[in-house]
Amino acid sequence: MNCTMKPMARVVAGCVAALALAACGNDTVSEEYTQPVFGATTFNLLKVDGYTFKDMNRNGKIDPYEDWRLSAEARADDLLSRMSLDEKAGLMMHGTAPTVADPSGIGLGGAYDLAALQELVVKQYVNTFITRMAGDTANMAAQYNKLQALSETSRHGIPVSISTDPRHHFQYTVGASAATSGFSQWPETLGLAAIGDDALVRRFGDIARQEYLAVGITQALSPQADLATEPRWSRINGTFGEDADLAKRMVQHYIEGFQDGNTGLHDGSVVAVVKHWVGYGATKEGFDGHNYYGRYMTYPGNNFAYHVKPFEGAFTAKAASVMPTYALPDGNITIDGITLEQVAAGFSKTMLTDLLRGKYGFEGVILSDWGITSDCDANCRNGTAPGVAPSFIGFGTPWGMEDATKAERYVKAVTAGMDQFGGVTEAPYLTQAVQRGQLTEARINASARRILVQKFKQGLFEHPFVDTAKAAATVGKADFIEAGLDAQRRSLVLLENKDKVLPLAASVKKVYLYGIDAAVAKQYGYTVVATPQEADVALLRVSAPYETLHPNYIFGSMQHEGRLDYVDGNADYEAIKNAAKFAPKTVVTVYLDRPAILGNVQDKASAILANFGVSDGALFDVLTGKAKPQGRLPFELPSSMAEVQVQKSDVPYDTAHPLYKFGYGLGY
Repeated sequence: MNCTMKPMARVVAGCVAALALAACGNDTVSEEYTQPVFGATTFNLLKVDGYTFKDMNRNGKIDPYEDWRLSAEARADDLLSRMSLDEKAGLMMHGTAPTVADPSGIGLGGAYDLAALQELVVKQYVNTFITRMAGDTANMAAQYNKLQALSETSRHGIPVSISTDPRHHFQYTVGASAATSGFSQWPETLGLAAIGDDALVRRFGDIARQEYLAVGITQALSPQADLATEPRWSRINGTFGEDADLAKRMVQHYIEGFQDGNTGLHDGSVVAVVKHWVGYGATKEGFDGHNYYGRYMTYPGNNFAYHVKPFEGAFTAKAASVMPTYALPDGNITIDGITLEQVAAGFSKTMLTDLLRGKYGFEGVILSDWGITSDCDANCRNGTAPGVAPSFIGFGTPWGMEDATKAERYVKAVTAGMDQFGGVTEAPYLTQAVQRGQLTEARINASARRILVQKFKQGLFEHPFVDTAKAAATVGKADFIEAGLDAQRRSLVLLENKDKVLPLAASVKKVYLYGIDAAVAKQYGYTVVATPQEADVALLRVSAPYETLHPNYIFGSMQHEGRLDYVDGNADYEAIKNAAKFAPKTVVTVYLDRPAILGNVQDKASAILANFGVSDGALFDVLTGKAKPQGRLPFELPSSMAEVQVQKSDVPYDTAHPLYKFGYGLGY
């Protein structure tokens, strides 16, 4: 048999998965391979034919899954054949990495709870976790290495995969993003869309990829391909705006940056989990699908296909993973002649198997959003009693399956096409379903194989550990920081500039500040005064208006909902009115996490700059003319709440008389 093999673990036709290492003659391998650098490992190393291999299952020989010369698929097939049903089901869990002394229960501590992880990894066979750890990057890397060392004590030595919510932006929201400490800081993805530069988005993804890998993060729970067609929605800041063509481009290049190209996963890739398949942004009344009261998506404009388009960019980039939406259809939504079942996408065979895998040919891992199999108790459905703080206790998102049992939800989701479950470590529900004949082991095998193939393609079996010194030198290095700052500057959208007040004239010496660090202003040579009356210019940093309409729901208490216009009594608006009344010139920058209504700011401010996350230093660079604003609005800004309330949630650019249209932006 001709067993000639190509470099980097690829096998030509004829070399099958079960082929033992010794079956290939020495004359065919001596010059064909590049030996992987293993780095730290607790495994014994075996030498065969001049190459070194890890004995991951400690049997004293090289099994096909340990042979890095074979393809990822061949290695996965061999490993799968050695695994029990319990072990394969464990692969389908995507838990939260527990930390010590963490009262939140969601992994916010500074050190992993290794005793708890020993139980999860070695005894329950879970080896994919989200991390919410932040702080010192060298410590993050060291903690990750401890977790990987623990994984090497498991029966097959399967390495752990670590995921994270986005870490490179300004807004931190539990369940949507993670703290940015140490990482280069960039505008929200809305800001990247405002710039509209494909190469820049790919550069961002590439930098984030390097910073993630340095601390052991191998999966990105992003990008958010949802469209911001409902202006009241509380998760707009994580999108690329409302234009499907722009979002499609941005999603594609974002993924190409994270996965290091558009050819699929390889050594050096970070898995991009594109979300939320599909239609999450067409949310009813702007309420978010994390919440029981916000569980519906609605399509009064029959515009479902428009919301699919950004995902086409993800497929072009060969996104490795897709996360379905929480939301379920509000009424009848028909796709290719099929009316969607009244369940969330994670339970919908039409959405996952027929559409995603069938029509669009997706072959990667389908990962559920968090908690879709968990119960939603009375507090989750109705909110806590007045005076009682909401919590994650009793929280779940099983929309359309609220009254089903957990066991039924797992069966429903796997039957629909789900591969892995976010936020849970409940593999026995899957094994019991097989034992009861509700699922086949072959179906479990299919999902487990997809997950293993990704781990092999990423090189995790060869070098799961990271260099703590390199982590500290890579994360937040100078050129990464500067690239993020440059993007912040470029992303600013100049909406108004009356009498060319910007850039600030040299004659401006005294500034009144609101929401801006006085120390930064002084660094730029300005004298900071206590009142607008004393100032040459008043500079104000404000947030887009919002309401907290559901304070007794855990996500409702954190999310920005409701009105988009400033009203009397709003602290930011009162500051704007006061500054405009007394200062000769007033410059306002508004953080647009949602498309604010600015009519009663437009008539008061000399200049308005929209931002999507900007540091005070980057802001002053633009205010002073050191840099120029280059952004264009990634969504329209409405002129009134009356027009917002009658627009169609699934249709872009759908208010009758927008104050500023999509794509608007001035320059100087």
